[in-house]
Amino acid sequence: MSAATWPTALAAVLKHEGGYVNHPADPGGRTNLGVTQRVWESWTNQPADEAAMRALTPELVAPLYRERYWNAVRADELPPGVDLAVFDVAVNSGTGRAGKLLQQAVGAAVDGSIGPRTVALATAADPVATIDRICDLRLEFLRALPIWPTFGKGWSRRVEAVRSEARSLIDNLVATH
Repeated sequence: MSAATWPTALAAVLKHEGGYVNHPADPGGRTNLGVTQRVWESWTNQPADEAAMRALTPELVAPLYRERYWNAVRADELPPGVDLAVFDVAVNSGTGRAGKLLQQAVGAAVDGSIGPRTVALATAADPVATIDRICDLRLEFLRALPIWPTFGKGWSRRVEAVRSEARSLIDNLVATH
């Protein structure tokens, strides 16, 4: 359904994730382009030091994002815009959390695993309402985290930007048809 939005969604996520960071309050530790050292080591099956983490490029991390996040949340089967909202949650908070927020947004049984029923409900739902509900639920989840005081401002900006970017994918789809 929305495989054509993959490049746009990846670009949006990479923009939000930014470059190399190693914030002491971030449980992810060394991170570049949104990929933590632990995830990168798991992906490559080899240790990664600071230099290796700093050397990551969008081209290197794109296959990881595609397989571990985009495909894991069945984004190709979701409506344009909804795919981006769910993908961004998956990257930032995990694929299970992304599944749960989508399921809550569309009235599916909440187990975190996006299956055919969740996809069908998401496809039948109003995409703008689904995006808004995912973003609202996401903010509610993030506000409850103990590190909200440190990262909350940035997370709030990110969620609102994702809301806007996801809605623009719908607008672009309408404009081209």
